[in-house]
Amino acid sequence: VQLQASGGGLVQAGGSLRLSCAASGRTTFSTYTMGWFRQAPGRDREFVGFVSRVGGSTYYADPVKGRFTISRDNAKNTVYLQMNSLKYEDTAVYYCAASGKIITTTPELYDFWGQGTLVTVSS
Repeated sequence: VQLQASGGGLVQAGGSLRLSCAASGRTTFSTYTMGWFRQAPGRDREFVGFVSRVGGSTYYADPVKGRFTISRDNAKNTVYLQMNSLKYEDTAVYYCAASGKIITTTPELYDFWGQGTLVTVSS
């Protein structure tokens, strides 16, 4: 599975961005839990949220809860991260990832990763 994240950029605090992650390759996209992670400079990669295989369940880390929304379109092999009310501390490289085994917040348990897209929030 190849994952291609896009949609990052520079945005002012309080603004919004939508990230996309398109999957390709010999895969059945709907069999994967899709997660989003982020890594700020000098910090470890941290969990942002995930969406279950058919999109019925989502789960978010506390820092983004109520501001970020994850959705997926299995017909388009794409998962989205809608980010609203962005804060300076949301600045990071954002990664999408696919887990074929379990629903998890642990990055080591994800099987495939996208290349990351940079989100910069100006204060």
